Amino acid sequence: MSRLGALGARLYRGEVGYDFVGKRKIWYGISILITITAIVGLAVRGLNMGIEFKGGAVFTTTHKTSVSVDDAKRTAQDASGHTAIVQKLGGGKLRIQVSELTTEKSRATQQALAKKLNVSTNDINTDIVGPSWGDEIANKAWTGLGIFMVLVVIYLAIAFEWRMALAALIALIHDLTITVGVYALVGFEVTPGTVIGLLTILGYSLYDTVVVFDGLKESAKDITKQTRFTYSEIANRSLNGTLVRSINTTVVALLPVAGLLFIGGGFLGAGMLNDISLALFVGLTAGAYSSIFIATPLVAEIKERDPQMKALAKRVHARRAAQAAKADSTDAPDNEAAEPEDEEPEDAPSAGLVGQRRQPASRGRGGRGRTQGKRR
Repeated sequence: MSRLGALGARLYRGEVGYDFVGKRKIWYGISILITITAIVGLAVRGLNMGIEFKGGAVFTTTHKTSVSVDDAKRTAQDASGHTAIVQKLGGGKLRIQVSELTTEKSRATQQALAKKLNVSTNDINTDIVGPSWGDEIANKAWTGLGIFMVLVVIYLAIAFEWRMALAALIALIHDLTITVGVYALVGFEVTPGTVIGLLTILGYSLYDTVVVFDGLKESAKDITKQTRFTYSEIANRSLNGTLVRSINTTVVALLPVAGLLFIGGGFLGAGMLNDISLALFVGLTAGAYSSIFIATPLVAEIKERDPQMKALAKRVHARRAAQAAKADSTDAPDNEAAEPEDEEPEDAPSAGLVGQRRQPASRGRGGRGRTQGKRR
């Protein structure tokens, strides 16, 4: 077995572990800092909305050109009177985007670009998008996102409980805010591909969260019938048990996305490929973080406020205090007395908590033992 596999097995059995739930205030602080940075970047720089959302024209050359990006940008802005965005595509082609451009202005801009690039106007493809169509796309995107959120909350509330649904919703909002903030800080264009990427990362984020919640649901079954662990401790054990699985899933998903973003985007040029891959890369990373450091600790914190969980925590702490007092009273000062054997817990461990079991000591037979031999 590999070292990672051995570590995963030890985490699952509870032999080793990290106190994610106990140190949740640290993770909350980190998340709040990152979220505030994303919100400030969004407020200061704003989103670079594509023409699909605000209307305009896109000019794409069909052949390789030797004209620089700066020269093409200057020509498009002089001919249209609006700000132009020029991107270099694979094969030396250019993509010139000008927002809020009328049909007459788009023809004049196409002719100016053809003259500058020393090509025919037929060699420059022109796509015109009206602002009303862009508004319709934006409204559909927001509607789809809202429906997705509502369905997620309903499903999690039915499959698990409302506390887990609330925690998952907060984790999703956390992931979306960070991804949108990174888009604002980087300055990437928001296109329909970006919306596709955002909806995709929500699914990945939920996958990790649901895996942890499913393990927690099994571990916390009949939790009030035992006094060995509090709810937070069981949540932490469940989280450690699925930690390696979550990391492996995220890394495997991030590798091809990183290839699309850093390698594919570099060779094939910017465009929808970069729009989707950036959203996926940032969203997958934020989703893995939120499922481990935000969602489960948040569920544990909300659940511990329940009266039954408060009563359970008191019983657990009282039992541990009694055991500690008994151990102190049985310790001899000269260390001559033998250490007492651990007592078998009165309550059986809850489902999903795996540990070593004590085997009952073999019982010898009483003083009526017979000597073996032949009868005479």
